[in-house]
Amino acid sequence: MGTSSKRLLTAGSALAIATAWVTGNALAQTETEGESRLLDRITITGDPDRIREIPGSAQSLDREELDRFNYGDPHRILRQIPGIYIQEEEGFGLFPNIGMRGGRVERNNRITVMEDGVLVAPAPYSAPAAYYFPPMARMDRVEVRKGSSSVKYGPYTTSGALNMQSTPIPLDSFSGRANILFGSDGGRRTHAWLGGSSEQWGYLVEGYADGSNGFKELDTPRSTSNNMSDPDTGFDRRNLVGKLRWNSAPDDPVYQEIEMKVGVNDMEANETYLGLTREDFRDNPHRRYAGSAQDVIVTDHEQYQLRHYIAPTNNLDVTTTLYFNRFARNWYKLHDVENNPGDGYVGIGSVLADPGENAGAYNWIRGDGTDGQRGRVRANNREYEAWGLQTQIGYLFDTGNVSHDLEVGLRFHRDEEDRFQWNDSYEMQDGSMVLVERGEPGSQSNRLTEARAIAAYVQNTMELGNWTIVPGLRYEDIRIDRTDYQQSPPDRNTMTDERTATYRVWIPGIGATYQLTPELSLLGGVHRGFAPAGANPDAREERSVNYEAGFRYQQVAFRSELIGFFNEYDNLLGVCTEAGGGGCDVGETFSGGEVNVYGVEALALYDLGAARNMGINIPLSLSYTWTQSEFRTGGSFDYAPWGDVSKGDELPQIPEHQLTLSAGVVSGPWMGNIAANYVTSARATAGSGSIPRDDKLEARLLIDVAGEYAFTDNVSAFASVENLTDEVYVAGWRPAGARPGAPRTLWTGVKMRF
Repeated sequence: MGTSSKRLLTAGSALAIATAWVTGNALAQTETEGESRLLDRITITGDPDRIREIPGSAQSLDREELDRFNYGDPHRILRQIPGIYIQEEEGFGLFPNIGMRGGRVERNNRITVMEDGVLVAPAPYSAPAAYYFPPMARMDRVEVRKGSSSVKYGPYTTSGALNMQSTPIPLDSFSGRANILFGSDGGRRTHAWLGGSSEQWGYLVEGYADGSNGFKELDTPRSTSNNMSDPDTGFDRRNLVGKLRWNSAPDDPVYQEIEMKVGVNDMEANETYLGLTREDFRDNPHRRYAGSAQDVIVTDHEQYQLRHYIAPTNNLDVTTTLYFNRFARNWYKLHDVENNPGDGYVGIGSVLADPGENAGAYNWIRGDGTDGQRGRVRANNREYEAWGLQTQIGYLFDTGNVSHDLEVGLRFHRDEEDRFQWNDSYEMQDGSMVLVERGEPGSQSNRLTEARAIAAYVQNTMELGNWTIVPGLRYEDIRIDRTDYQQSPPDRNTMTDERTATYRVWIPGIGATYQLTPELSLLGGVHRGFAPAGANPDAREERSVNYEAGFRYQQVAFRSELIGFFNEYDNLLGVCTEAGGGGCDVGETFSGGEVNVYGVEALALYDLGAARNMGINIPLSLSYTWTQSEFRTGGSFDYAPWGDVSKGDELPQIPEHQLTLSAGVVSGPWMGNIAANYVTSARATAGSGSIPRDDKLEARLLIDVAGEYAFTDNVSAFASVENLTDEVYVAGWRPAGARPGAPRTLWTGVKMRF
């Protein structure tokens, strides 16, 4: 039994003991009245009635909306929200690439990502590229905020904030849920929880597991005889969460809640950075070259949170959270190949970009290597830790005719990234990779990056008549230290390089709404965007001034939002990552200078059945984003997504148009839904004019359908088809070569509630 499995078993046993003790007490008590007040402090949007008062773009997908299609891929979930850009990678959404309002898409490192209001990236300050992302399919709500009111959710304030709210402890004395689904290519997805509450105690135990055999086809099938690790190109992921809550008695003079949350997650995915040439993609888009046969990533994650809420008076509350996250991963994948025995190594991205110039390496990747010719597989072995303490104080008061909701927050945070990597050498024999030399751990990268941060914000929501005005101010004091140690031989006592960068920045913002009629409100705001530039003391941080204006309209069965935005970058940052194509020192930053990004976001939700009193529900929705971008200065960069930039060039990976339409019918025990997502083509590298064929992210129309039938109030059958028309398209050209989107995928299963 592996370390991760033992940890899951140990955590599960401890939670089972706690559950048994709490259940025995909970079932003997009456149901808790009202809702947990703590739950209100971990949301960033609230329900739709509260969203209409937010002076900025805000959207929320609740459990009911998430259940319509039961997606496992966060990209498919988030495309329902305007202003979000995604870059598909492996077809399952295991490593999401999410951007907002023109911000960089790679690995979510320009948005603030949270779970239950706590930063979730493995090292959000020192190494924000997120190879860990919690399973969005187990979440109870997904929330997005953009604009001026998002400055309280730093450190990344240019684009916006994404918060995933986990399943709350149920208020019933005992309840639960289980979804069991099976799909194409050996797909499986199970999500189950049980919990309950008494007058003063509540608990929840939740498990989520998913996996697939994969839809790609290896040139050389894996087997024990050729020393391969698994017989598929899929993945397996397991997630376990436990919560325990105590709250004071109803007659106590001061109300308090304490909640403990523990989560463990492990995953093994036979995924690769190696794509295909355009010609090979046309022949078989689901092909996997023989050179990727050893590629696999193994991850292990733990999270611990202890949260305390106290309301000393009716108008004052304090929420304090202590948190710790640990994440370890090793992505073992092909990195570079010799053109001929003894030649220098060529990166896989360069090989696929010009297979004619690198014919020897290209042939090796396809399984036809010559004697003595080698390819190097890199063990990208890294460990991350993040821990901190954050406090949020809320105070309600009035001054004359103005009511105030004052919030003050403070966060003490530390995180680190520990790189201890090496290369193994392989030869290609009869189409199979054979290990010929194992590298010494730490010989490729032996580096420690640490970050310390103190962040504070103050935000005041002031209401006067039809006006709601929300000024806010954030302060970030960040120090990032990077230490490189000797690699040959690996030694943590001998430093070869040391660098430190500090950032002390004030981030102001102000937004306002005006209630023009009971149904119609106007909104607008301006705020500063900021992102640190890593440990390079000579690099400039990312700065911008961001504007937005628009309106919201809401009636009983109809809700809409139309917002225009303009992000004016003083300095746009690019950060070198292997996921972005490499070719530079990972972590190195590039100053892109002045860049403008502007566009329009539209959202409309309408229930035709409810509006016409038809006796059934017919929910309709529209989400649309139009985006334009341009570099205001030029330059030549070793950063692959930019390359040689001229003034007026467009940003990469940003389509001009994105449109998602959906419709559903709910009648008695039946429910059916259909969704269509259309995205225009985009460029993989900055440029202007027509997009070169080998740089085009292809336009696509993806259609999903889903249906559900309830046999009883507690049991229903579910079925869906994702990518109904089996659309084939190039979803990405990085890290190396053309990468396909997921093919037609069928799902069926059962949902149970008790």
